[in-house]
Amino acid sequence: MYAVISDRNRQYRAAPGERLVLDLADAKPGAELELPVLLIADGASVKVGSPFVAGATAKVKVLSHGKGEKITIGKFKHRKHMTNRRKGFRAQLTTVEVVSISG
Repeated sequence: MYAVISDRNRQYRAAPGERLVLDLADAKPGAELELPVLLIADGASVKVGSPFVAGATAKVKVLSHGKGEKITIGKFKHRKHMTNRRKGFRAQLTTVEVVSISG
């Protein structure tokens, strides 16, 4: 059994017991969140919502917060002495575990 869940305009394929890395959530570690379900597949039966499956939710437990890998951005302008301008960015992420999918 698996489901496609939605979290702030991003879709993830999830099964019970899996760990997912989402964008930063406003919940403390140990808290449980309910996310809407777009599709549920259980063997040969498939339920597709428009846009969500009625009465279906996915419960996830927040495990930890962290940062992603660093992305380095460099600028270069011909004859402008900007060859050493570098900036970095690390995305704020939340690791969650799918507890159950109902519906």
